[in-house]
Amino acid sequence: MELTNEQIDILGEIGNISMGNAATTLSLILNQRVDITTPEAQIINRSAALDDYEKTCIFVQIHYVKGLVGNNVLILQEEDVLKMTSLMMGGDGKPTETEVTDLHLSAASEAMNQMMGTAASSMATMLGTATDISTPEVNRVDVESVKLFEKMFDSEQDKFFKVAFRLEVGDLIDSTMVQLYPIAVAKQMVQLFQKNKKED
Repeated sequence: MELTNEQIDILGEIGNISMGNAATTLSLILNQRVDITTPEAQIINRSAALDDYEKTCIFVQIHYVKGLVGNNVLILQEEDVLKMTSLMMGGDGKPTETEVTDLHLSAASEAMNQMMGTAASSMATMLGTATDISTPEVNRVDVESVKLFEKMFDSEQDKFFKVAFRLEVGDLIDSTMVQLYPIAVAKQMVQLFQKNKKED
C-alpha cells in the first residue's frame, strides 16, 4: 500500500501550509521568529522513524477525533524542549537545566497543542472537513527503545509517511521536526484534498 509521486506532492503541500500556520502560532507562544523549511517527504519503515535523532527525544502524539481517522506524531529534540520551556516561562531560551522534567513535558504539550490546533484548522480548510485533535500525549523516548516507541502507534502498519521539517527558532534552535502518518491516514488526506479541490 504505497503512495504515488502525485500523492506525496499533495501531502507535502498540505504539510507545508499547515505547519507554516503552526509556525506562526509557535512564534507567538515563544515571542521569537520561527521558520519552518519546505518539508522533505518520504515513505519509511516504522523502524526508521527515529533516524534523525540521537539519544533521547520528545515524542508528541496527537489523535484525530474528528475529520480524519488515525494519529499524527511529532518528534522533537530534548534540548529544544528545554529551550522552548525557558522561552515560555519568560526566560532567554538558554536553560541551565539539562534534564527534562514533568514541567518541561507539560510546556511541550501546551505548545504542541496550540501549534497542532492551528495546523488542524488549516488542514480542515484544505480538506473541506472539520478536523479536531485530542490533547497531545507527550513521552520521552530513548532512541534505542524502539519497542517502546512502536507500542505508541495505534496502527500495526509497518509503512509510514514521514515529513521532516527544519525548525529554526531565532538563533536558539536549529532542529529537525518530524511528522509521521500511517499510510492509510495519508491516503485519506489526499482523497479529501482532491475532493475539496474539485468542489471549489
